[in-house]
Amino acid sequence: MTQKGSMKPVKKKKTEEPELEPLCCCEYIDRNGEKNHVATCLCDCQDLDEGCDRWITCKSLQPETCERIMDTISDRLRIPWLRGAKKVNISIIPPLVLLPVFLHVASWHFLLGVVVLTSLPVLALWYYYLTHRRKEQTLFFLSLGLFSLGYMYYVFLQEVVPKGRVGPVQLAVLTCGLFLILLALHRAKKNPGYLSNLASSDRSLSSSQLECLNRKGQEKTKAFPGADMSGSLNNRTTKDDPKGSSRMPAGSPTKAKEDWCAKCQLVRPARAWHCRICGICVRRMDHHCVCCVGESNHQAFILALLIFLLTSVYGITLTLDTICRDRSVFTALFYCPGVYANYSSALSFTCVWYSVIITAGMAYIFLIQLINISYNVTEREVQQALRQKTGRRLLCGLIVDTGQYNRGFLRNWHQFSTLGTRAFHHPAEDIV
Repeated sequence: MTQKGSMKPVKKKKTEEPELEPLCCCEYIDRNGEKNHVATCLCDCQDLDEGCDRWITCKSLQPETCERIMDTISDRLRIPWLRGAKKVNISIIPPLVLLPVFLHVASWHFLLGVVVLTSLPVLALWYYYLTHRRKEQTLFFLSLGLFSLGYMYYVFLQEVVPKGRVGPVQLAVLTCGLFLILLALHRAKKNPGYLSNLASSDRSLSSSQLECLNRKGQEKTKAFPGADMSGSLNNRTTKDDPKGSSRMPAGSPTKAKEDWCAKCQLVRPARAWHCRICGICVRRMDHHCVCCVGESNHQAFILALLIFLLTSVYGITLTLDTICRDRSVFTALFYCPGVYANYSSALSFTCVWYSVIITAGMAYIFLIQLINISYNVTEREVQQALRQKTGRRLLCGLIVDTGQYNRGFLRNWHQFSTLGTRAFHHPAEDIV
């Protein structure tokens, strides 16, 4: 017998979900959640049919139609793989197709080379600012960089080495430099110092803890007259900060620069910023290019740039010494008579100039990085100081010293050399 009011717990029967059949190498689950096959990539594409009809009838395409077409193409562009076809990022395809075509066309004539090699950096910069303005993640630049390395090495092996001017030792040194670039780039692509691991604990902050944060911020504000009167969780935001995140003024001490990121739901330590491309806060964020550069991978990024510059200059020197004999490297770069006499030397000379353009761009980035490290500023802090017209600027803004973290040349480089080696201070420890 059971007492009144007591109820016997009823066990709920588990609903057995039907097991999904395993996908073959050519099948996949599309964006609508339906099983599809790579062989049907051109079937039942209403958006593409509508776009073609409007294009044939000379009608303008709506932006929404173009976006749907690109979404459909990116969803159906797949390659057969184990346990289902894998999606191929459409942004990696243009470099693989267009770079060899452009370089071969540029090797036909000197004027074609000038036009092509001038337009390539312009198109790359245009696409860079387009994707950054839209806050889109893209593999275009990573694909372009890796394929450029591979294709330059392939042309070197096919067109330069057979001429007999490059010895085994020189080829081995160049090959080792290429592998070191890839290793350093692989290290730079790793975690730059994301704060996402702390998000789970910081999302559970209670209202009383947040009030304690505000109270501590007000105490710090009283201690430092230069701080904003609303405490460490004020509503002042910069142009690049996401909405809802706050930051103390640049003149505040380091201890008062912790702030709350509404996007990641965590308290950011000093010099940490929310990356608009990655969508995550990064410790001591410097900038975002092919990857997000922060506290944990900044050294690897500098090392990758240095090895690339040395290897590229060495490869350019070997190539020019082969196709333009008995001339100095600088003279051969601008005056190499007879280089367009045969297709092999013309292609090699075109690849040399393409490498020179890329190397010049990387050298500029490397120089800026060295200057920033010497003054202990990040690129993100430099851009903020230029917008707000704060800090000390030299050489038309090439050198920017905020003065906030600058401890002298040697100490700044010592601090950079120890990035990622010190134990992190949990930003939520001050709450308790």
